[in-house]
Formats: sequence, structure tokens, C-alpha cells
Amino acid sequence: MLPSDPPPSAPLPVVIVGGLHADARRQAVARLLTDVRGSVVLHHDLATAADGMVVRTVRDAGGLLSAGEAPLVDDCACCALREDLVPELRRLAAEGDTRLAIVELWDSVEPKAMAEVVVAGGLTVTGVITAVDPALLLPYVGNGDDLADAGLAAAATDQRTVADTFARQLEYAPVLAVLDSPEADDEDRELLAQLHPTARQVPLPGGHPGDLAGAGGALARAALAGFDIEAAAAAQHPACALLPAEADGHGVATLVWHRRRPFHPERLYAALEDLTCAAARSRGRFWLADRPDVLLHWDAAGGALCVESTGPWLASLPDAAWDLVPPVLPHSRLRSSGGTPMAAAALDWHPEHGDCCQHLVFTSPGLDRDGLERLLESCLLTDAEYTAGRAAWERLPSAFDTLLEV
Repeated sequence: MLPSDPPPSAPLPVVIVGGLHADARRQAVARLLTDVRGSVVLHHDLATAADGMVVRTVRDAGGLLSAGEAPLVDDCACCALREDLVPELRRLAAEGDTRLAIVELWDSVEPKAMAEVVVAGGLTVTGVITAVDPALLLPYVGNGDDLADAGLAAAATDQRTVADTFARQLEYAPVLAVLDSPEADDEDRELLAQLHPTARQVPLPGGHPGDLAGAGGALARAALAGFDIEAAAAAQHPACALLPAEADGHGVATLVWHRRRPFHPERLYAALEDLTCAAARSRGRFWLADRPDVLLHWDAAGGALCVESTGPWLASLPDAAWDLVPPVLPHSRLRSSGGTPMAAAALDWHPEHGDCCQHLVFTSPGLDRDGLERLLESCLLTDAEYTAGRAAWERLPSAFDTLLEV
């Protein structure tokens, strides 16, 4: 038995492999089939949705084992995948011959949703892997085209873009299978490291899917290492996401901008286009003066920005409400009997504003740090506006009503 093989008595382990970089994804899947004896790959091809169904295939290292069709659900190919995935995995588990089920996601399907579907179905996800070709990183994270225009939409109502979809695929996975692409340079590899600095990168050899020499069993070990779905969700939640740190190398920079003063809504709104286009990727949480109790999420890629309300800042909640905060915010339980958050240093708790803050991160080749900081600073309340107090802040024009669909 190889070290990467699961014990025969263990529940069927499931690893999810996704990513818009299809060639890299296929390389990763081929590597796993080679390294883990008795593994099979389950794939739903959403490209056939125009014909009213999704094609399902199951294959092992020797080739195709079975094929079938799943009808669309409410004209949604991704919904058909959700309905069909767990029953197929349960069938593989019941047959008892499969040592590892590899779920190869179709191009634009996001791993977070599928991992949650698999776990909700009573199965065990032992790994989530996104396959990446570093040479294609910037062209994808900078691509603001709609998935529908690229033929990659998962439903008729799919309004996602190539950039934001790829960013979520990249940032959710704790493991990145990185293709050894001859077209990639140091800037590409640095951009990947700065966009997801906590990821474990496993190299994949270039060439054809059969050309797998030199990868060893590293990807198989990562696929079987275990996966904490609650921790993965927390890492993406705007209130407690672990955002990248300051970095600068090979022409790529990450700026972390943190302030304890709210934004003036009109000045920030006027600067949105410039801020969104200032970096290939930006994200974080922010604070508007006219909505002082609302934690707002900033998510930008490919020149497009998504802003949404994600609920109240912890500081705005009464003591009795702290126990009702979702467990995705683990620090919400750190509360002393005196009504002051415990471990305040870890929470970066301000004595007046609590957790209310600006925490935005911008990552890009050729980032103009100084210009970006000046623009951000100009959007904050002035000293006079700040000292006027919350009652005056809340009377400021609500420039974000349209974006927040109020």
C-alpha cells in the first residue's frame, strides 16, 4: 500500500479538483489517478446544457467506466450537477471498489458550493484543489467578461464574470496544483503567491496529461490530508477573512490599507472606478459613515466591483446578541462578563469603534501604492466631518443605495 492510499476500512474519501484552467485541471486529475490505486474521476460536463442535459462520466486510469445523463433542473446545469453528484458518489461508495473519488468540476463550477453539497450529503471531503497555469493567471483574474459571453455560464441566470469566478476558485482551495508552464515568468509566480499566500502549492509537470514524471505523490497526499469545511467558509467570510499581508517582489505588490475612520459615501462612490481599476484584485471590508453599523464587503477583480452588506459590525450588537452571531465568526464568542471583547489585541478592537474599520487589500503587477493610498485617504471623512459625530454621519447622502439595492 502506498503512503497516499486511504485505509481499506475508511469511508470513501472525496477530493474536489476545479479551476478554469482546463489543461492544468486535467493534469492534476491524471496525476491523482496515477498515484492513488483504485481511484476514479467523476465529471459532469455542463457544456451540453444547451441540449437540455448534463453528461456524466466516470473513469479510472484505464479509461471510461460509465456514462450517463442528468436532466437540467429549472433550466440550470449547475443545479443538475448538485442533484446528481451525491447519489453518484454514494453509488461508488456502496460498490466498495473505489479508494478515492475525484470530483473534477466543470470549468466555471466553484468548489465551495460543491464541497458543501458533498458534506451535506453525508460524505467526506478530504481535499479541495484548484489547478492553475501561472501563465494564465493575470489574463483570467483581469478578465471582466461575463461567463455567458465566454460560453462558460452554468445557468441561464448566471451573471458571474470570468475574473470573479476564477478568484473565488483560487482563494477557496487550500491546495493549488501549479502547472510548470514554460510561458510563466517570475512575475506570474509572484502574483500567484501574493493572491493566495497561505495555499500549499504542488507542482505539476508540463506537457501532455500522460507526462507525469517527477510529481511524486505530493498531490495525492494533499488530496487525502483532510479538509475543514467550516474553516474554509470562515476564511472567505468578509467579517473574518484572512486577507493577504503586505508584499512586494518581481514587479508585483500587495497594499494593505487599514484605517479607523469611516468613508464619506459620496467621495468613495465617485472614486469607485479608479479604485476598482487600480489593481488586478482587491478585497476586504469597509465602513461607510452613513451606515455606521453595517459591515460592507469589497470584492473586485477584472475591473468589476461587487459591494454587499454582510450584516452588523460586532461593535454594533448588544451584549445579548453576541451568542447569536454565526459560528463562522469564532472570535464573536470571545466576550468577557464586563461586555468588553476578550483577546482585544487579537481582534484589533478599538476602544471607541470596536471592530469597525477599513481593511482593504490590493494586489497587482505595477501597483501604484502612493497614488492608491492618496485616493483612499481622500475618501475618508475629514477631521471636521469626523468630529461632527455619528448623528451627522447618518445624515450624509446615501450614494450606495443602488449598489446595495436598498
